[in-house]
Amino acid sequence: MSKRPDHYYCQSGVIPFRKRKGKLELLMVTSTNKKRWVIPKGVKEPHLSPKKSAIKEAWEEAGIRGKVSKSAIGAYRYRKWGRTCTVKVFAMEVSKVVRHWEESFRDRVWFSHREALRRIDAKDLQQLVRQLPDFVYTRDYIRTLKRLLRIVCFWLTRLLGQSVVLVADMGAN
Repeated sequence: MSKRPDHYYCQSGVIPFRKRKGKLELLMVTSTNKKRWVIPKGVKEPHLSPKKSAIKEAWEEAGIRGKVSKSAIGAYRYRKWGRTCTVKVFAMEVSKVVRHWEESFRDRVWFSHREALRRIDAKDLQQLVRQLPDFVYTRDYIRTLKRLLRIVCFWLTRLLGQSVVLVADMGAN
């Protein structure tokens, strides 16, 4: 068993996704030894929040930037270094993919949601990936609803001659 600091077992990562022709695609990278397809993840830096550390890992391991969920969509566990690592996972809607990145020795491929599920070994991570469409499409629905409510408030303000404000924040990412 190797001696690692306790913080090595607290990790964070992202499930990078995009929508193409109405279908969800996930970006997967190969593990360091290129034997498995994984999500970009790594040790949570002690000076960074889990979210910021996940963003850093996405940049280093996959060369991607994007909009990241406000909070983790879940967590999974796996064995490494003789102990159990817990990975907090955030959803990232990818907006930028660079050609050359820090860990470009890794392969990086966009997979359909179904194919990504097939290629993931870790059952806990499979479960998070399985739930991703619900997260993404619920988030999109709430965003659309908020936009519509803002429009209604605008027109009610104009019609009534007094300010109408949307009070409740529905918490969409």
